[in-house]
Amino acid sequence: MKVYKFGGASVKDAAGIRNLSNIVSKSEDNLVIVVSAFGKTTNSLQNVLKLWLAGEEAYKIFLDEIYKYHLSVSAELFTDLKTADKIDIYFDRLRVYLQSKRKGLYDFEYDQIVSYGEIWSTIIVAEYLKTVFSDVEWIDIRENLITDGRFRDANVLWNESSGRLLQKIDFKKNRIYVTQGFIAGTVAGQTTTLGREGSDYSAAILANILDAECVMVWKDVPGIMNSDPKWLDDAQKLDEISYREAVEMTFSGAKVIHPKTIKPLHNKNIALYVRSFLNPAEQGTVIKSDATLKKILPVYIKKEDQILISILPKDFSFVIGDNLSRIFHSFMVHGIKVNLVEASAISLDVCVDDERPKVDALIADLKTEFSVVYNENVEMLSVRHYTSESIARITSGREILLEQRTRSTVRFVVRQI
Repeated sequence: MKVYKFGGASVKDAAGIRNLSNIVSKSEDNLVIVVSAFGKTTNSLQNVLKLWLAGEEAYKIFLDEIYKYHLSVSAELFTDLKTADKIDIYFDRLRVYLQSKRKGLYDFEYDQIVSYGEIWSTIIVAEYLKTVFSDVEWIDIRENLITDGRFRDANVLWNESSGRLLQKIDFKKNRIYVTQGFIAGTVAGQTTTLGREGSDYSAAILANILDAECVMVWKDVPGIMNSDPKWLDDAQKLDEISYREAVEMTFSGAKVIHPKTIKPLHNKNIALYVRSFLNPAEQGTVIKSDATLKKILPVYIKKEDQILISILPKDFSFVIGDNLSRIFHSFMVHGIKVNLVEASAISLDVCVDDERPKVDALIADLKTEFSVVYNENVEMLSVRHYTSESIARITSGREILLEQRTRSTVRFVVRQI
């Protein structure tokens, strides 16, 4: 069997869903199809969440627009109202939730509300596939992929998830299963999410548990490029890369796949293909254990919206040792991931995503024991397989605040001059 994953851009309208069906029709394999929320629905639901938490009734206007969007896609695909009725059920559940007086912590509410995007999209996709194929089943992944209660970045409970998924997905009953990416659930039935853009990770988890032959991620690019074409217009496709190369790229900020995706696949030596849903006949890029770079190209990665935090002990004691343990414990408590670390004897520089107010709370915490300064509105630029020309290309016109080099990778924290 194979796992197919379709992102939001591939299913943003009725034409995209028909194209998905055409891609599926080319395969005779047993399939699990993982689908993201339509288009920019996740962003729209975040706006609903923000307004609702602020007590502003305007959230209803945004939610109504999302509702009309999904109904319009459904109306273009179906002549009856059966699918629209199914969508209504879940929109009504969200409306009832939002009309209640409960308002918990942001991360918890984020997962309960934003997760509906994947539910709506997969209902429509599954119902359309049922008009083409006779053996399709929609499943609610929240009842089968089980995590802990760390909201917005949940950890998978592998034994519990394996037991449920192996019982639920039975290819003797159906050849095609459609389910959601990004979302999961706790044993107690609360919805969790796996981190933004986590649908790739969902596909990898399912592939690992179900012993898939491969994962195919369908995107709006020809494959994995050596840079973002929106940044550098001469980007070239990488035909194949190793698991290690993929991990290095995602850690540096490459957005083509979710950072957690590789490990479940590597553990069972499952290949990952990144292919274009616009040109499905093209081969794309494969990530596998025995990949070789046929041509060594510099790989350029830009991670925007960063904050560079500098931490210094107030008494000029060494930062390494007990201080280091205290500092990183604080990062963990506040749920902040570190993108780059540079240490000297009495200072520690850390680059993180600009996630306010989490970063503000972290800085306030650290200031109780340390001197803390920071630079906001910075970028982290990385080059794999760098050359002097590639470095000059990305640093020109920028002030370098920090530089970090290894044998194969160079990273810069910069800001525009």
